[in-house]
Amino acid sequence: MGQQIRALRRQRGWSLQEVAARAQISIGFLSQMERGLSSPTLRDLIRIAEALGTSLDKLLELARPEAAADGPVVRVAQRRDVAFHQGITKEALTPPGSIGLALYLVTLEPGARTGDGLYAHAGQEAGMVLQGRLLLTVGCADYWLSEGDSFGFPSVVPHGFANAAQAVTRVLWSNAAPDRPAAGQSCGAGDLK
Repeated sequence: MGQQIRALRRQRGWSLQEVAARAQISIGFLSQMERGLSSPTLRDLIRIAEALGTSLDKLLELARPEAAADGPVVRVAQRRDVAFHQGITKEALTPPGSIGLALYLVTLEPGARTGDGLYAHAGQEAGMVLQGRLLLTVGCADYWLSEGDSFGFPSVVPHGFANAAQAVTRVLWSNAAPDRPAAGQSCGAGDLK
């Protein structure tokens, strides 16, 4: 991942200082990440992608090897794993280079979560729980989803998720590129649904 971030930064003609300032991270951390000495969190990757003028999906696309495409079809053996978060794997279900919409099979091991805080980025998200239970936090609200339950929300709203089952949870998850800028959401006390 670090090599791709460095290549994209250099392609844009930006210094470490410029990208670090835009991403609100330290220059040293960005330098270590580019050299493969530090691992970024999901929140760090989102900030870096936005600082580089791209999306997280495009940044991750650069970091994974291209699979042989069968036109608009992705065969089971061609699925690409996308680096995400410890205990959570994302398999890309859309062909490499797909523009505007990305579809993933997200697998969460027991106890897996996206981290301590929420994150936000441009776009839209939607999905459906295929197996297990998902705790989805969107804005100030926590939602408990069971098999067959679905969701959708603007990605600019701070969000996160966790496996709420004692076994593996699987979610069919889609991310759509933004068609226009949207405002984030702030909240008061959270509620549980």
